[in-house]
Amino acid sequence: MNSRELLQKTLNHQEPERIVFDMGSSAVTGIHVKALENLREHYGLEKRPVRVIEPYQMLGLVEEDLMEAIGIDVVGAWGHDNLLGYSNQPPLKLFKTFWGQEVLVPQQFSSITDGNGDLLSFPEGDASISPSAKMPQASYFFDAIERQEPIDDDNLHVEDNLEEFTPVSEETLQYWKNEVEKARATGKGVVAGLGGTALGDIALVPGVQLKQPKGIRGIAEWYMSTIMRIDYIKELFDRQTLLAIENLQRIYRTIGNDIDVLFVCGTDFGTQDSTFCAPEQFDDLWLPYYQRVNDWVHTNTQWKTFKHSCGAVENFMGRFIDAGFDIINPVQVSAKGMDPKHLKETYGKYLTFWGGGVNTQTTLPYGTTQQVREEVLRHCEIFSRDGGFVFNTVHNIQANVPVANVVVMIDAIKEFSGKK
Repeated sequence: MNSRELLQKTLNHQEPERIVFDMGSSAVTGIHVKALENLREHYGLEKRPVRVIEPYQMLGLVEEDLMEAIGIDVVGAWGHDNLLGYSNQPPLKLFKTFWGQEVLVPQQFSSITDGNGDLLSFPEGDASISPSAKMPQASYFFDAIERQEPIDDDNLHVEDNLEEFTPVSEETLQYWKNEVEKARATGKGVVAGLGGTALGDIALVPGVQLKQPKGIRGIAEWYMSTIMRIDYIKELFDRQTLLAIENLQRIYRTIGNDIDVLFVCGTDFGTQDSTFCAPEQFDDLWLPYYQRVNDWVHTNTQWKTFKHSCGAVENFMGRFIDAGFDIINPVQVSAKGMDPKHLKETYGKYLTFWGGGVNTQTTLPYGTTQQVREEVLRHCEIFSRDGGFVFNTVHNIQANVPVANVVVMIDAIKEFSGKK
């Protein structure tokens, strides 16, 4: 079976011949450019600058030679523009990072620093306006710069929070057709984030890609609004969902079933030991809209739907199932209540766990190679039974993770699959 067939078998909760492995197919299952360069060097691959595929988090493009060397089964179909609001496509340019690595970045990637020497990013790459994101000198990725305007509730209009959600253009449809065709030609499973379905994803709320974002754009203000301005949020989600489904209809007519997984939403509902809202609030404010998107997908396509939520969300798992999600990520096994054995036994018939392979807060960055190997083997044993498991780390692999730990993780996946 090729990689796509293995993924489809996994998603249908049939145990595949080996573990399906993802590293780099999306903005929540990727690897930092620094860690990626170290990994390429370890495997003796051609020395060349790593391409930044997602500049906000400085994630790198995992190229075909590394995919084959380590056995990756899933690729991403990436959007034309990035989170910072400018084209992510070639031509590219060289950029030297604060940590001394030369990488390939889009032409509009900024090289402007502020008075503290921190790197600034500008919406749509337009340096004539205020910056929307900043990478501190000591950091390895960008942080949003909040540009929340004073809120006058008497003049607060839902349209202001819908600025970035627009009907898909003919040019974008053609882009997706070409991008998906390239991804499908690899013979691997394909994940695509087609946009428009991110209901309150806090990474997107500040609108770092917008020149002058209006509406509710502060993080604290957004969370308060889910309690104080419920009617506003519901109208926003209702209109956003309607447009998203219209766009998905047009995109589906263009690409058909050439993708396997639709990345629906990255809204986090969990902290390390609790949730951001009560389950009843989720039922009222998010569940109906997720159901509408997932119902359309399942009625009209063969796609599986992917939900990302960090944190202690065990008590939301049943609700994710009710919402119609097929896949949950990143499976933060270190959070309260997120015991792998309990998750698999309780929800494994209904959800595919895409992640949870190894703890990225402690084990992968700070553990010994033996600790990494043991945890990977243990989690593969628990999650892989009867399918419904794609190996990925708990969120992205960060910059300074020891390459030896990443390599032993990869070797342990192969070791486990070799025993099947």
